Amino acid sequence: MKPIQVSHDIIPLAQFKTRASEVLRSLRGSDRPVIVTVNGKPAGVLMAPEEFDRMQERQRFLGAVEEGLADVRAGRAVTDDRMGQELRRRFGKRS
Repeated sequence: MKPIQVSHDIIPLAQFKTRASEVLRSLRGSDRPVIVTVNGKPAGVLMAPEEFDRMQERQRFLGAVEEGLADVRAGRAVTDDRMGQELRRRFGKRS
């Protein structure tokens, strides 16, 4: 996602209402979110569906990495060597 450009990407609700189709079409081409304000305060963020999907995927990936790191810190992980030994013990040597 590209950085927000304050002069282009923050619009009041009234302006969004009158230009909704245009604003929504522009989301795909800009790769930047649009912030809609009410009484000068942020009220919502609009982004292209593809960007939302990418953001969700990144979040899931980071969550999985954090979970793995927590497992290592808690001692619930084994080294590659130990895993190799266990696999050979259970299934024999590879041909």
